[in-house]
Formats: sequence, C-alpha cells, structure tokens
Amino acid sequence: MLKRRLFTPGPVPVPDRVRLAMAAPILHHRQADFLPLFETCREGLRRIFQTEEPVLILASSGTGAMEAAVSNVLSPGDHALVVRGGKFGERWAEICEAYGVRTTCLDVTWGEAVDPDAVRVALEASPDIRAVYLQASETSTAACHPVREVAEAVRAVPGERLVVVDAITAVGVYDLPMDAWGLDIVVSGSQKAFMLPPGLAFLGLSERARHFASSASSPRYYFDLEKELKNQPKDQTAYTPAVTLLVGLAEALRIILDEEGLEATWARTESLAHATREAMLAMGLRLLAPNAPSPACTAVYVPDGIDGPALRKVLRDELGVNVADGQGALKGKIFRVAHLGFYDRFDAVSAVAAVDMALGRLGWSGGRGLGVARATELLGERS
Repeated sequence: MLKRRLFTPGPVPVPDRVRLAMAAPILHHRQADFLPLFETCREGLRRIFQTEEPVLILASSGTGAMEAAVSNVLSPGDHALVVRGGKFGERWAEICEAYGVRTTCLDVTWGEAVDPDAVRVALEASPDIRAVYLQASETSTAACHPVREVAEAVRAVPGERLVVVDAITAVGVYDLPMDAWGLDIVVSGSQKAFMLPPGLAFLGLSERARHFASSASSPRYYFDLEKELKNQPKDQTAYTPAVTLLVGLAEALRIILDEEGLEATWARTESLAHATREAMLAMGLRLLAPNAPSPACTAVYVPDGIDGPALRKVLRDELGVNVADGQGALKGKIFRVAHLGFYDRFDAVSAVAAVDMALGRLGWSGGRGLGVARATELLGERS
C-alpha cells in the first residue's frame, strides 16, 4: 500500500470536513439560502486580507484575478513597473503586455528580494508609471519581497499610482495587512492557504483602485470588477459562482479564523517552514532563497550528481510524496516543498524523511538522517 501525500504549493491537501461540506446538496445561487453563505465568505475574506475594503470573489484561478488587476485599472498605453524575480513576476509582465500596457521590468535575481530603493529610482526615472506590480511570495523561487517597504517607496515618489500585489501564496500564510500597508490591489486563490481545490480567486480593492477602474478603458467582459462591485455587496455575483467551492470556503474560514486563529495559522506555517529549511541545511543541501525565504514553501537545489526528474519520480512513485518542480530556468534544478494550508509538524517531518530516503535510493550519501533529526528537534519544541 502506498499512501499519497501532496506537498506542492497549490493545490494543497483539503481537510476532510471541508470536503464533506462540499458534498452537501448544491444551493442555487439566485435564491435566499445562498445569501448568508456568500456574506460569510465575503466577511471572512476581509478579515484574512486585513481590510475594510471589498474583497471580490471570482470563479477562476489566481491568474484570472491577476488579469483583472491589470485590465480593470489600466488602459492601453499606460505605463506599469513590474518587479520580475520569478515565473510569476514574468506573468505580471505578460498580462500587461497582452493589454497593451507599456511595461518597465525591474529584474531581480531569482531567489532574491527586490530592493525597495530600486523601485523608488525606477519611479523617479519614469514619473508616468501608474501602477507597480509585484509578488509578495514568489512561489517559483520560494522568496519573499518586502511589500511594506516597496509600498512606502512608491508613496514617497510624487504622483498617483497603484501598488498591486500577487499574494496568492501570502494571504493566510503570514502577516500582510492590506489597509495598514496601503496596498491597492491584493489577489489570492483558493488552492493555497485557504485549503480548497482550485477554482476561486480573490481580489481586495482599495478606494484608489476603484477610482482607477472607473476610467480604465482596457477591454473586459467576464473579469469586469465594476459589475462585481455592484453585485457582491448584495451577496450576489454578476455570473454563476462556484457554489460548491464557496461552501468549502465558508468551512475553511471557520477553521482558520474561529478555531485556529489567524495569528496562530501564521505561526504554524512559519514554524514548519523554518524547520524544513533547517533540516535541508542539516542534510547538506542548498536553499534557493536563503536570504528572503517565504513561509509558503521551501525551494531546495537538487544536489550535484542527482537527476532532478529522477528524484521527483522516486518521491512520487516509490514513496507516494509529490513535491513541486522548478519552473522556467529552474526546471529540474530545484524541488519545492509546501507549508501553507493544511499541514502540521508530522507532515513536515514526513517530507524531510521522504527527501532523505529518495536521495539515498539514488546513491546520495551526504547528511543522511540529519535532516529528520533537526526537524524533529525544532518541531518538538513547539507547543
């Protein structure tokens, strides 16, 4: 018997009680019993986003929310600054270009964090920039960007512009207060810290972002946030919502907000990430983002002499453990282990043990057993 374990940074495992909630008879989204469900979801999302502003819900992947965060606030010919430090930073630039937005890319070495001062310099050099796009947690490299400091740098330069953050693997993972940091658009997705299957995207929108949306002329139909802003405060959606996923979202929000607590969720995630990083180092492995690590996942270089695809194949087919490959130029060179969402300390120890066992089966002999010992030591200290 081989028990399957999922350690990818989206999708993540779904708690049994969330899956059972989604197995209930489906609601009709235009009838009265849907309204309290949608209200519960909207209000819970505002708590997790730490905002008094509306958080819209779309039936799409997180990329749909990213696209909406471009098409709804910028017009063709507008100028945007994109922090490009990984696969998803590249995605911001690709979306901007698809909508005819002039794009200046601030390139950052993969695995490193952007320098907020470099953002300020770029804005001073191009004062017509109307929006700055960046990741909070760049999932492809397991690196965090200093969002608060970037937002402060943006506000320090005269002019009215938006700070738009892909927080798909940051919201619900660590403290990222939308209002307190002055963020204009924050996007996330269901298959990450929210412990759901893919299919829901979330967008927090500041008053400034809503003002930009009122004059933007990029084409849009389904991803028209002004339509959603008219409907969702009434606990309705412009188009058919993913009702079953919303039922699951309400249950997941109860777990996060009312049972574990948001701060405890952040602390648990960070403890798993810290223990995993320390375990990998104890084994003699190298981390991709040692100076700016994200709690969402850990990116580890495949050791010299080991084939990356072979390592993941042993993990998946022989040990039942799925980890994520690298993306773009890192494909086959790293593996990524997730910590966000429905994971506990025994999951983290299991992931470390699986990597140790898989490397051993492929003939690697460095640091065997040391990672498990280190993870167990660190996680055993957590109450």
